[in-house]
Amino acid sequence: MPAAPSRSSRRNVLLIVVDQWRADFVPALGAGFLKTPNLDRLCREGVTFRNHITNTVPCGPARASLLTGLYLMNHRAVQNTVPLDARHTNLAKELRRIGYDPALIGYTTTTPDPRTTGPLDPRFTTLGDLMEGFRAVGAFEPTMDGYFGWLAQKGYELPPNREDIWLPEGADHVPGATDRPSRIPAELSDTSYFTERALTYLKGRNGKPWFLHLGYYRPHPPFIAPAPYNAMYRPEDMPALRRQDSWQEEAKQHPLLDFYLHGISQGSFFHGAGGAATELDAGAVAQMRATYSGMISEVDAALGQVVAHLDETDQWKDTLVIFTSDHGEQLGDHYLLGKIGYHDESFRIPLVIKDPDAPADAAGRIEDAFTESVDVMPTILDWLGGDIPRACDGHSLLPLVSGEKPEDWRTHLFYEYDFRDVFYSRPQSALDMPIDDCSLCVVQDANWKYVHFAALPPLLFDLRRDPHGFDNLAEDHAYASVVRDYAQRALSHRMRHAERTLTHFRATPQGLEERIP
Repeated sequence: MPAAPSRSSRRNVLLIVVDQWRADFVPALGAGFLKTPNLDRLCREGVTFRNHITNTVPCGPARASLLTGLYLMNHRAVQNTVPLDARHTNLAKELRRIGYDPALIGYTTTTPDPRTTGPLDPRFTTLGDLMEGFRAVGAFEPTMDGYFGWLAQKGYELPPNREDIWLPEGADHVPGATDRPSRIPAELSDTSYFTERALTYLKGRNGKPWFLHLGYYRPHPPFIAPAPYNAMYRPEDMPALRRQDSWQEEAKQHPLLDFYLHGISQGSFFHGAGGAATELDAGAVAQMRATYSGMISEVDAALGQVVAHLDETDQWKDTLVIFTSDHGEQLGDHYLLGKIGYHDESFRIPLVIKDPDAPADAAGRIEDAFTESVDVMPTILDWLGGDIPRACDGHSLLPLVSGEKPEDWRTHLFYEYDFRDVFYSRPQSALDMPIDDCSLCVVQDANWKYVHFAALPPLLFDLRRDPHGFDNLAEDHAYASVVRDYAQRALSHRMRHAERTLTHFRATPQGLEERIP
């Protein structure tokens, strides 16, 4: 293997975090119908991870794991609106320790620790705010004030209901008619807002090293794209749906799935729409996927502007670039919309890493090792020469990027979901469960997927013959030994990753002793 190039003294990091972009909508991983020339370039110059997952959903918990390096069972910001304990460190705090001023464009959907402020703090009236330690240089607060203020400053006349910019164009609009463009033009979309903020920040650095968390809201709902992206893809070219003949058949699999199939509304995904998500026919879902693809291409075009600036200023070659998402999107598979439950479509997400220090033969490689969102924080700290916190559940991916798989690398994926009540969804009440019983965890490898619930029946899928999880084998006595083995793996995994911030210290007659594992 060729020797890695020497490390530059100018160490820049661009962490691109898109929202709700699922892994199988990446051309390098098989989505040849998509037009994403800038993501394609990143995949050619970096390493694309085929088996990468978020450790939890939805947005707030997923971003907590991404930016703290902790599993849900340890950071315990278990749902949107649930506070993140102030005692946990995070990527921003650790970057400040090594001399970086971590800039953030976008959002982290973080509810603050109520013990650090008062009950009248306005952050408790939203889904979440910014994680402590980051410096916002283009925030997209949960109320979206930053974006809507930018629109007003640009001279755009906002409608009385600001969110109506995401209605389809035309006076005779039909909510959910995603073949039409949105009322907001592409040059004033939220994607353009984030990109302008990024270029403003980067052009102001004047050669100083930087870290930028560049967040994009898309392809998050509402599923509507500005022209020309709304017409870039044809519904008939979209990948086939993964679902049974009826949503009622899907609902038989598990009580939690039954709740979501009864409870998801179209209005959460198409501004102004009504009706249940299960009422969408295959044609409407195909159009939704075409619109979703257009939103992806809009983000890709915006990234092209950022990449062009880094090229022009000779910074691209010195910059660690990481492209990922907070979570996936069901997109009609299993008759579901959103990011919920235990299906792969919600948890499998893109990860591409371009490391300037990697050997030349790393470029363009597809890595099959199991990787998780908790690995991103330690990877960045490792690359910058910082210390990885003892509590971190993830591992640096730099060896994998260089083509060296550690002997003790993980043999399965681990992810979690908490379905306690929040103000916009109440599965806990519908299922009549205690609040602390509303959780599941998944252990998944190439052969089996085991879903363990705290107080509901488990699930087991044979991925070799049933890769999309239709046939639950957990109640079949012929598979009792498999259920036992994977339940034991889940338990052992949780025990190994129990909170360990201080467990390597010892008091001794000679004083404090630190034992590094």
